This record gives sequence, structure tokens and C-alpha cells, in this order.
Amino acid sequence: VAAVMHMEGAEAIGPDLDALHVFHAAGLRSLGPVWSRPTIFGPGVPFAFPADPDIGEGLTELGRDLVRECARLRILVDLSHMNAAGVDDVARLTEGPLVATHSGAHAVCPSSRNLTDRQLALIAERGGMVGLNFAVGFLRPDGRRQPAMGLDVMLRHLDHLILRLGEDHVGFGSDFDGALIPNAIRDATGLPALIAALRAHGYGETLIAKLARGNWIATLERVWGA
Repeated sequence: VAAVMHMEGAEAIGPDLDALHVFHAAGLRSLGPVWSRPTIFGPGVPFAFPADPDIGEGLTELGRDLVRECARLRILVDLSHMNAAGVDDVARLTEGPLVATHSGAHAVCPSSRNLTDRQLALIAERGGMVGLNFAVGFLRPDGRRQPAMGLDVMLRHLDHLILRLGEDHVGFGSDFDGALIPNAIRDATGLPALIAALRAHGYGETLIAKLARGNWIATLERVWGA
């Protein structure tokens, strides 16, 4: 069992970025510069359905400085909660894998929080990674926050992400602590139900192992250095 110190939204970091170095020294290795609200680093992507993530401007100059420093320190920069312009900014400012830790496929659920095929192509070009968010509002094609749903919708997202990224670049990005989860899973104790659904859907054991753990380990090694 292991854990990665991650910060979602960089509100605890000031414009001098000194706090970034304090957090890094304490073990911070993954950071989402914005959540879905404006900060000194950028606007984030507001929750909207149906909507395209191409909403508003990208990162501020301070946000770009933050991303550059994260890249220098080998802190993973999480694309989740960024708007389209912010994702493009990170792509321009960094050279390593592009990673969205907890997002879905916009082609399946047209929420502003999900990734369009154009964004998935950008992530694929960089050998990046997407963790599928388990939040029902980002899974259901109708965008409803209703947890009474089958796991078939999650399989549709995974099928699409694998089609666009390849089976070595997709995993789980549950968001258990911050989202309304399908009743069929609810929390970590429900993961065996998802694994069973993957098997019934025709996913082999090698692919399931990649989705559950292997792809994340490989991606983090590429970001941090093995």
C-alpha cells in the first residue's frame, strides 16, 4: 500500500511560490494548479452541462510560472479541472507526459469537466494518462447526479479512452473523497464489482491489471524518474 501526496487547487501556494518548495520538501509530488474556480493561477473550468471545456482564458502568468517550477521539480501537473486553454498552456510549458488524474470522456458525457477528443489526442501524443473519474455527473450521458446507474456507462468511458489513448494510458481516477459515486460501487469496497464488470465486458486479466495499477505506476515512473 502506498500513497502519493497530491494537492487539488493551489490556493495554499502564494505568488512567490515559496510554499511550493515547502510542500515539495514534505513530499508533494502531484498538483492540480486549479480547481473549478478562479485563483491567482487561472480560472479553472466551471461545472456546466452540456458544455465544452473551451471556456475562458488559460493560466495566468503566475500559473505559468507555477507549472514551469513544477516541471523543474518533477511534480506531476494534473490537467483535471482545467479549461481547454489551461490544458494547452501546460502542454506548451512542459515536456513530459500529460496527465488528467480524474476526468472522463466528453464524447460519452458532455460535461465541461470531461476531456474532448482533441484533448485526448494531445495527451496521447505525449504518452500521457487519464484516470477515469467515478463521479456520476461526469459519467452519465444525461449529466444527472443520480447514483442509481449501471456500470455499463463506466465501460463506455473506458472503451472510448482506450480507443483514443491506448490500453497503456488509462486507469481509474475514482475521486472517492469528493464525488457522488454509482451505487454499484459506493466506495473502495465496491471495486471488485467494477473488476467483475470489466471481465464480463471482455477485458482480459492483463488489461485489467494495467487499468487497476500498472499504468499508473508506469506513468508516475516516467514523470518522476524510475
